[in-house]
Amino acid sequence: MEEKLKTIFSSFKGKEQELIPILQKVQDEYGYLSKPTMLEIAKFTRVPESQVYSVATFYGQFRFTPKGKKHVMVCRGTACHVRGAPRILGEVEKLIGIKVGETSPDLEYSLETVACIGACGLAPNMVVNDVTYGRLTNKKIHEIFGRKEKGKSDEK
Repeated sequence: MEEKLKTIFSSFKGKEQELIPILQKVQDEYGYLSKPTMLEIAKFTRVPESQVYSVATFYGQFRFTPKGKKHVMVCRGTACHVRGAPRILGEVEKLIGIKVGETSPDLEYSLETVACIGACGLAPNMVVNDVTYGRLTNKKIHEIFGRKEKGKSDEK
């Protein structure tokens, strides 16, 4: 960890006004901001640890847990909401066993909601890593995550 941080820090002067870009670079490198990395950022910038944490928690872009291999983002925009996004989100939570903002213990899945992914015509929709899935139904959710709906048979 220390070598990666030294490399990141080498492109900065260690000034307080660099805090957000440093946090962004560290998150880009590690995928999230851990307590040890935030402590090192505080030392480097000579900013109190509480202030680093305060800045990092203020902005929604920063994560404090690692992303799963499959990062799921369910749209909660108006079109998606009207067309059933809350139901879709509930089904995704049941299938992958985590709530919004969590990462599964095996680091397979992480789940978040986003204000809009810009695919309103496909509502309700979600993105898994870089793949957008639209016009979602419970059946499609089960297909995406490779599980059969309970009480459904293979008969057509």
